[in-house]
Amino acid sequence: MPIIRIIIIAASVCAVSISLLYIFQSRFLYFPTRILSTDPDSVGLQFEDLRFETADGVQLAGWYIPCDNPRGVILFCHGNAGNISHRLDSIMAFNRLELDTLIFDYRGYGYSEGKPSESGTYQDAEAAWRYLVEERQIDPNKIIISGRSIGGSIAAWLAQYHTPGGLIIESTFTSLRDAAATVYNLPLIRRFVKFEYNTSEYLSKVHCPVLVAHSRDDEIMSFHHGQQLFELANEPKMFLEIAGTHNDGFIVSGELYEQGLDTFISNFISESVE
Repeated sequence: MPIIRIIIIAASVCAVSISLLYIFQSRFLYFPTRILSTDPDSVGLQFEDLRFETADGVQLAGWYIPCDNPRGVILFCHGNAGNISHRLDSIMAFNRLELDTLIFDYRGYGYSEGKPSESGTYQDAEAAWRYLVEERQIDPNKIIISGRSIGGSIAAWLAQYHTPGGLIIESTFTSLRDAAATVYNLPLIRRFVKFEYNTSEYLSKVHCPVLVAHSRDDEIMSFHHGQQLFELANEPKMFLEIAGTHNDGFIVSGELYEQGLDTFISNFISESVE
């Protein structure tokens, strides 16, 4: 086979592969699970089963988990897989820290309607914020927006438009394009990533206390993502180095993780929520 023909065939295959990857990128980013496997009652926590609507008319589902004598409210944005029923470990940790928790499913996850998209996840987080502030009449200074992995980017997006009591970002990338270049070790792949989730840009516009938590053992989002986000964050800010992998760092770190969050809340937020 002539070399020119081989080059043409290889180039065609490459072009088709890149086109398909671009078109179906959302399937490589969002991994929603529709069925809820459990609920807070299974671990002895009372909760409210919620339904609220986004600005574009999508019905979302979530839980509100109260605690005795709360010192604030966590608005939690979870990662890109599963649904709220897979976050009981986080809910229990927040409860031990004496924080009420609002956790919700993005559109297309759990019992929430619709199909996930980048703009959709932002609108979903905004709807959760509105629910707390407008329906439950909670003082924004008492709300701590928190997100893990892609949820950290969504949390930062939300915090740039409001003034919460604080922002917590865990195991999060500087941007999705940066993350793709890190994971695949291909700098040029940034050009083919159509999603932004530009955490760095959002975080630079946030003006509330910020906690960035990241593990050196994170095998998906390398440690430098967390370091760069911390450098970009405005004061006051705190860095918490945890242990463990991308998905279990907060569990593996256990007491260290919870003590870090407790210190952040006590030092930077408690005065604003009293």
